[in-house]
Amino acid sequence: QEVGSIIGKKGETVKKMREESGARINISEGNCPERIVTLSGPTSAIFKAFSMITHKLEEDINSAMVNSTASSQPPVTLRIVIPASQCGSLIGKGGCKIKEIRESTGAQVQVAGDMLPNSTERAITIAGTPSSIIECAKQICVVILEQSSPKGITVPYRPKPVSAPVIFAGGQAYTIQGQFAIPHPDLTKLHQLAMQQTPFTPVGQTSPGYSGLDSSQTSSHEIAIPNDV
Repeated sequence: QEVGSIIGKKGETVKKMREESGARINISEGNCPERIVTLSGPTSAIFKAFSMITHKLEEDINSAMVNSTASSQPPVTLRIVIPASQCGSLIGKGGCKIKEIRESTGAQVQVAGDMLPNSTERAITIAGTPSSIIECAKQICVVILEQSSPKGITVPYRPKPVSAPVIFAGGQAYTIQGQFAIPHPDLTKLHQLAMQQTPFTPVGQTSPGYSGLDSSQTSSHEIAIPNDV
């Protein structure tokens, strides 16, 4: 939802951000719960783009609060992804550096203890007002730029796509997308083939014997079912 707002209708919003900031803004593809927004270019252009994205997220929160019964407005929250080897300098000895950044910017900052799945990167969650988040991001970048390149090979974090829920009705397979059930021919064929190959025995009857097999032996087959089903 947040990324859709940043992209805008027909990509107009992100195009405007690119033009006004001068930064390259790349948004990862895929049906994922998270999308990676990569900013590149001169430092000043990156901060300009980051500022525009942060203010856009605040606009979305303000719009959502119009008809909300919540007593207080939630903070703008972002996650920055950096190589795990650079997190030590950001935290500082005994946590002194991260404490300094929290106190000077007023933003909430949390460095994840574990690396993101299938990567050598860790997430830094920052939350607060747009001005505090922007200042916090600047200070984080300064610390990272003061260091040498990340140690070892950096394996970037790539969120995994979410499997759409699947239902079977009337011998047909459907994937659930939002409020709609979309026919899925390939899964339908697989389901029909499985029904033809698997003999189901009515309750109270014994299974037919198979030559060459000991009827006392049992076997198991694994089938993957999406968690949402």
